Amino acid sequence: MFDFELDRVTAWINDGGFSSVVLQLPEGLKVRAAEISDFLHSSTGAEIIVSGLPCYGACDLFDYKGVADALVHFGHSPIPSMGDDPSVLYVESRSDASVDPVAMGLLDPLPERVGLLATVQYLGLIPAVREMLEASGRKVFVGRGDRRICHPGQVLGCNCTAAESISEDVDAFLFIGEGDFHPLAAAFGMRKPVLVLNPVTGEVRDMSETRDRILRKRFAAIQRASGASSFMVIQCSKVGQNRSVEADRMVRLLREHGKAAFKVIMEEVTPASLMAYRVDAFVCTACPRIAMDDSARYDRPMLTIPEAEIVLGERTWDGYAFDQIRSD
Repeated sequence: MFDFELDRVTAWINDGGFSSVVLQLPEGLKVRAAEISDFLHSSTGAEIIVSGLPCYGACDLFDYKGVADALVHFGHSPIPSMGDDPSVLYVESRSDASVDPVAMGLLDPLPERVGLLATVQYLGLIPAVREMLEASGRKVFVGRGDRRICHPGQVLGCNCTAAESISEDVDAFLFIGEGDFHPLAAAFGMRKPVLVLNPVTGEVRDMSETRDRILRKRFAAIQRASGASSFMVIQCSKVGQNRSVEADRMVRLLREHGKAAFKVIMEEVTPASLMAYRVDAFVCTACPRIAMDDSARYDRPMLTIPEAEIVLGERTWDGYAFDQIRSD
C-alpha cells in the first residue's frame, strides 16, 4: 500500500486557505483519484480538480495557475533545481512494504562492494537493506545525485547521478523497487551489473539481459538514421524536460554536417504528434526514455542526443552514453 498522507494534505489545504486545488497523479495511481478527490473535498470544502493529462514524473508538473489556487502532486519527489512554489505540495506516496529476509538470500551474486538505489516509494527500505548486506560482510554505499535528485540513493528514469557519484566505489548496484523503468537508467548509465530487489514480490533479477536487448535496438536505430538527410529536433515545453540549449545545439550540429534540420516544440511526444512532419529521423531532447523505451512506436528513427552525435561521427559507438537530464 502507498501512503497518500491525506491528513497532511487536508491540513495544508486548510492552512493555505485554498478554495480550489488540482490533483496530479501518475498513471499507476489514477485509480485512486476519485476516492482522494472525494475525501479532500469533504474534509476541506475546496473544489478539487483532477488533472487528466499524462504524468510520468515531477518533470511533468501541471501548470495549475489560472485553473486553481494550488496543486498537489502525488507519487514523486520535488526536483530541487526546478525551484520551490509554496502553492505546490508533493506527496511522495511511500510504500509500506518490508524486505523479506528470504529475498535477501537470493542476493548471493552481489560482489563485495554494492551501491544501493531506489525509487522514491522505496527509499525508506535502504537502511534495512544496507544493514542486512553489511551483516553479510559487504561494503555498502549510497550516493547523492545532482540538483535534479531530492534524496540520497534516488534514481529517476532520466537521471542516475546518485549511482554515478559512487560508481568508482562499487562493483555492482542493487535497486529496490518495481518495474524496469528506473533501474534501466542505472544499467544504461553505469555499465555495471544492476540487480533489482522487488520488495512486493520478493523477486530478485538481473537487468543485464534487458539492457543489452535495448542497446541492440538502439544500435539498429542509429544504423537506420545514418542515411538520413533531414532531421526534426524535438524540444519539450514541460518545465522539467525543456532543454532548449541542447535543442539549439543539435540543430546547429546537424546543419554543420550538411543535414537539413529544424526544431519543433511540443508538450507530449507521441507517434500521432509527429506523423505529419516530412523528415527522415527525429532527435529527442525531451525525456531520453521516449527514444530508448518507445522506439518501436515510431515509423522513423528516434534518437537521443548522444545517439545523434554517433550518427554524425561526433562520437563512436564505443563512446555510447546514456542521455541524462542533469541539473549540475
